[in-house]
Amino acid sequence: MYTKRNYSLKQILLWTRKDIFYFVILSTVPVILYTVFRWYWLHLPWLPISLIGTAVAFIIGFKNNASYDRLWEARKVWGGIVNTSRSLTIMLNDYVNNEHAKKILSDQELFEIRRHLYCVT
Repeated sequence: MYTKRNYSLKQILLWTRKDIFYFVILSTVPVILYTVFRWYWLHLPWLPISLIGTAVAFIIGFKNNASYDRLWEARKVWGGIVNTSRSLTIMLNDYVNNEHAKKILSDQELFEIRRHLYCVT
């Protein structure tokens, strides 16, 4: 487990050396094919690439926003469930007592009644 606040450049290079090697090879192959073997058909104009990149960025941005809204809605619902269950527990602890009982029960019997109500609800 790493407990320091920052990573050194050496650690990052050690952790990512396989990926770095893979991407260097992956980017070297088209450069060699274009310059050495003169495969000029590999050349792509920048305009279509930038248009597609901008469209993809907008689509990803909208999807990211929608997924964050769903996550936030789920957190609100979960918070409501937690608050309601806490309120129920507090009410059960307050209402199940000997204050207005016709038959006085021991603390152990009250505890068993509360435990049974917690498990049923």
